[in-house]
Amino acid sequence: MMDSLIGRFATSKAGHDKTQLYVIVADEGEFVSLCDGRLKTINKPKKKSKKHIQLTNRTVSKALLQKLYDKERVLDEEIKYEIKNY
Repeated sequence: MMDSLIGRFATSKAGHDKTQLYVIVADEGEFVSLCDGRLKTINKPKKKSKKHIQLTNRTVSKALLQKLYDKERVLDEEIKYEIKNY
C-alpha cells in the first residue's frame, strides 16, 4: 500500500501546466491521473506520463488516503483543501 503513488503530491514538469501542484488519484502503469479539485476534477482527472511529473515527499491526510484506496467518493473540495494546506 505504501509503495503506490496514490495520495502523493506531485508537480508537473512539462506542458502548459508546468509547476502546477496536483494530487495523484490513480496509478495506471506508465501514467498517473492527477487532480487539483479546480480545473482537473476528481471526475475528469488529468492523465500524465510519470516521466513528466516530479513527486514530493508529502502525502494527503490519512483519512483522504484511505478513501482513495477504498475507492470511496472523494469530493473536489477535499482535494482543494489538501493542496491549500500543502
